[in-house]
Amino acid sequence: MKKYICTLVISLYAFTQSFAQSESPYKTSFKVDAPITVAGMGLSGLGLYLMQQKDPYTQEEALALRKSDVNSFDRFAAGNHSESAKKVSDVMLYSSIAAPALLLFDSKINDNTGQLLALYVETMAVTGTIFTLSSAAFPRARPLTYSPEVEIGEKTRANSQNSFFAGHTAAVSTMAFFTAKVFHDYNPDSPARPFVWAGAALVPAAVGYLRLEAGKHFLSDNLVGYGVGAAVGILVPQLHKKSNMTGFSISPSVIPVLGQNLDGVTLQYKF
Repeated sequence: MKKYICTLVISLYAFTQSFAQSESPYKTSFKVDAPITVAGMGLSGLGLYLMQQKDPYTQEEALALRKSDVNSFDRFAAGNHSESAKKVSDVMLYSSIAAPALLLFDSKINDNTGQLLALYVETMAVTGTIFTLSSAAFPRARPLTYSPEVEIGEKTRANSQNSFFAGHTAAVSTMAFFTAKVFHDYNPDSPARPFVWAGAALVPAAVGYLRLEAGKHFLSDNLVGYGVGAAVGILVPQLHKKSNMTGFSISPSVIPVLGQNLDGVTLQYKF
């Protein structure tokens, strides 16, 4: 499996380097980006495995859960368990995976399809790593486990401990803000940019609300997921911008310091 993932990423970045055009605002490097993507995929897989190894509640522990055990900020959501909200949130998640494909209607972006795909995979790998490892390290009972109407079999699954943080919200937030960021960088003068950013902000917020109603995550879980997704979706493309690399240098210099009661040198770094 590991060999398959490595081969896939190597092929992806070879494609990227072959077809990325000079007018792209981004610069990708096989030596830097491929290892990050492979590592992200591997760590995401490890985190997912660890999430599944959590000790589930025993029947006695599940029946002993009380809403009063939840912190006051999140308590209002304890006991939520809307199945319809869960289904809609799943549909929104799977639909959002294709959101960056909308960028290909822009001819400038379409000329750099390979590079866009590589950046997208890398971005999602980073979010996947942060989400799965965090969820594995910090077990938290989902809101639905506090409902007397939810079957005991659901409460005693290992998955019932995966409330922190909201994976659906984080994933959709990453995809939405990645799409908005790429559009923004390719179209600096477009009047549509405010509307694209507004859409990027609203879609994951809607998913977060649905996950709250579904009893899958508390408000704090969704806020963290939203923030992580937005940060990764914006920062990964930003760190690849050519404008961040052009003219960037670190040059140390040693300057004598002379003055009243001051004799010596100072070391300065210019960025």
